[in-house]
Amino acid sequence: MGLHLSYRLWIAEMNSDISVLRIFDDYLKELGSKRNEEEAKNKIEDFQKQFTDRRKEIDELRDEMQIMKMKLGALSRENRPLDKAAYDADNHKELKEKYLLFRKTFDKMKDEFISFGSKWLQ
Repeated sequence: MGLHLSYRLWIAEMNSDISVLRIFDDYLKELGSKRNEEEAKNKIEDFQKQFTDRRKEIDELRDEMQIMKMKLGALSRENRPLDKAAYDADNHKELKEKYLLFRKTFDKMKDEFISFGSKWLQ
């Protein structure tokens, strides 16, 4: 059940991240309409690409996690334990590592965007 709960929490966090990306994109649009400096335009394009990349990552990770969550739910309903062989076969460790890498990348991008926004949206 702990792994099932982790997947549910991670999926919820990524759903929240999608909302953050939408809000950031709105800020980029506003900034693009107010600033004509080359530096600002270049950063806007860079962040737009990063937002697109992060969204693709979220979609892929959520899909993988939804599948694993459903498998774990089925095992639970059947009262079958998740043994080491099944755990390894489903690559839960690898999926967790992918999520943690995503989280690190997303949080770094978010911090950079907030810093960028505070400089240019004044």
